[in-house]
Amino acid sequence: MSSFQTSPGMRDILPPESSRWRAFTQVFADVVEAAGYQQLITPLLEDLGVFTRIGDATDVVTKEMYDFVDKGDRRVALRPEQTASVCRSFAQHRPVTPWKVFYSGPNFRYERPQRGRYRQFDQVGIEVLGVDDPMLDVEVIALAWEFYEQLGLQQVSLIINSLGEPDDRSRYVEALRTHFVAAGDALTEQSRTTLAKNPLRVLDSKREPDAPFIASAPQIADFYSDEAAAHFDAVQAGLRALDIPFTLEPKLVRGLDYYRRTIFEFQGGTLDSAQNALGGGGRYDGLVEALGGPATSGIGFALGVDRTLLACDDEGVFGAEPRDLDAFVVDVVGGIEAVKLTAELRQAGFAADRGYDNRSMKAQMKLANRSNAAVAVIVGEDELDAKTVVVKPMRGGDQQTIPRSELIAHLSRTLSQESGNHD
Repeated sequence: MSSFQTSPGMRDILPPESSRWRAFTQVFADVVEAAGYQQLITPLLEDLGVFTRIGDATDVVTKEMYDFVDKGDRRVALRPEQTASVCRSFAQHRPVTPWKVFYSGPNFRYERPQRGRYRQFDQVGIEVLGVDDPMLDVEVIALAWEFYEQLGLQQVSLIINSLGEPDDRSRYVEALRTHFVAAGDALTEQSRTTLAKNPLRVLDSKREPDAPFIASAPQIADFYSDEAAAHFDAVQAGLRALDIPFTLEPKLVRGLDYYRRTIFEFQGGTLDSAQNALGGGGRYDGLVEALGGPATSGIGFALGVDRTLLACDDEGVFGAEPRDLDAFVVDVVGGIEAVKLTAELRQAGFAADRGYDNRSMKAQMKLANRSNAAVAVIVGEDELDAKTVVVKPMRGGDQQTIPRSELIAHLSRTLSQESGNHD
């Protein structure tokens, strides 16, 4: 066994799974770029204050962040999520609004590893800053829905809620506090601890003793202002107009304190109910202001790569499909011809590889078979003297000896025909 292993909660993504991750990100980029979103790349490392602004009552801030003092005596943290980083970037650079951006990449949280959850985890997401229109809420939700459809997922459900305006939320929080305090010691110890910090988070409890008190808790809809109710009604009407099915879930609160008004979550029907969230998001008007920028409306989502790919595995869609080689060069005359042929093939746009270490013809043909290349391009002493190559189809068919000068044209014809036959 190796002397070193990955740290707990971390892991390597090996081929061919790594190619699926790259394809996943590309599909996402294709979907959102078509809607006018452009990529933003933020640092992995931020000032700790960027993330403490997301709420000091959340586990992300109090328990899960990787934070430390750097060599410049600055208190910094590895990002636990990217919305706060996007808002910091907006506050710093003040781009023209509406600012529509997307991101992808790793985040870090020190939490208990489990299926589909790691301490280094990747997300893709979008954020829009500077627009208060409920139809933007609809667009944001619809883009995530379209992305899941592009992956081929069928068993994804959407739940939505609204946390109202800040004053609505404050009145609701106080009503929840009164309700849960009245339960006394009948609440679990964990929920009593959560209650002291943020009564909203008690609604997230999956512990059985808490269930009846959560079921009888006040409803957020009873505290909406007319403006908040109208906004949420418009969002629902927009989703219905796009035929996107959804379920109202008044207990949905999301995991971070900056959310207000529209919030939503996508759930995978094949995953364990306790860990079935594929991603989600909502409005966070006020976060940019908390980070030193102007008062700015914001909405977005983040989708987990690991959980979504688990759902893909469960449904048998979007599998790992590494690109097959077009050609494998077999050279038994010293290796220089392999160098030249492989370079020529790659420059012409073909995926090509070769054998090394002056292996025998038999050994190189085994490598060609293992590579799953469409053809082997073989050069021996006779071919070198005659300025020819042998093209041997690896998936059936007769080999041909052709002039070396015609190789690119020959492969262009034969491989395009093979591709057409497979289609």
